Amino acid sequence: MKPPLLLIGQGSLDDGGSAEFGRFVHRLRCRLDKTAADVSGGYLAKARPRLSDSIASLVARGHHRMVALPLSLAGDLRTGTEIAAAMAREQELHPTLAYDYGRPLGCDPRLLALLAERLADAAAEVPRLRLVAAGGGLLDEGPEEIGLGETAVVLVGDGSGDPMVNADVHGVSRLFWETHAHAYMTVETAFASLARPGVPGGIERCRRLGARRVIVLPYLLFAGGLLERVWGQAMAYAAGHPDLDVRCAEAIGDCEGLADVVVERYEEALERAAR
Repeated sequence: MKPPLLLIGQGSLDDGGSAEFGRFVHRLRCRLDKTAADVSGGYLAKARPRLSDSIASLVARGHHRMVALPLSLAGDLRTGTEIAAAMAREQELHPTLAYDYGRPLGCDPRLLALLAERLADAAAEVPRLRLVAAGGGLLDEGPEEIGLGETAVVLVGDGSGDPMVNADVHGVSRLFWETHAHAYMTVETAFASLARPGVPGGIERCRRLGARRVIVLPYLLFAGGLLERVWGQAMAYAAGHPDLDVRCAEAIGDCEGLADVVVERYEEALERAAR
């Protein structure tokens, strides 16, 4: 039997994100069950299930070696340090526990393809109606036609106190533009928190560049409070700029494409341990 896969999340006081994390763990459990591999998941802090509880459950089921994989889009040094410290504490509680560390998801081409799908879905929404003056009133003249060349994208990362992590998000924006969104006017970068520009600042830059439509594209794994914050900031900006068509895409979400990347990271960690 293969060592179990232990997915590690940062954790937040966000029931929505925790629920989707749980659904994703279940998806992977169903997939890896065919290869006789157990799957569990836990958070470093705040949310449940806690990492310590998940590890205790795996050990109670007879697992003493596992693959610990951070469910993170960034290779944040701080996050890696926190995970290493958490696992060290668990080894003190469970002296027989050993683990191999899997790479964070990072900027994988398949994740960029999933972002492109979310962007296409938002771009395909029914255009808003164009109203024109007619006899002292307004007349509905049908959908407003705006091409991709007049549409800008704001890719929104989580935001970090680590400048290198924020720089990586800028790199993702550029790579995404060149590989999947070259037909759009531009792909700008913004952050949900901790770093600038924020979502309104990113949209404002696109407006000043001449965009008639802006699609806010969250570079986030799951729905939940952070995604709602991004949408709320975007819609608040849109309310003050009725001349600009602002749309919001979904997060990457619990899906088979994301599962493909995680399974590959898991197999990669097993191969590295075997060597």
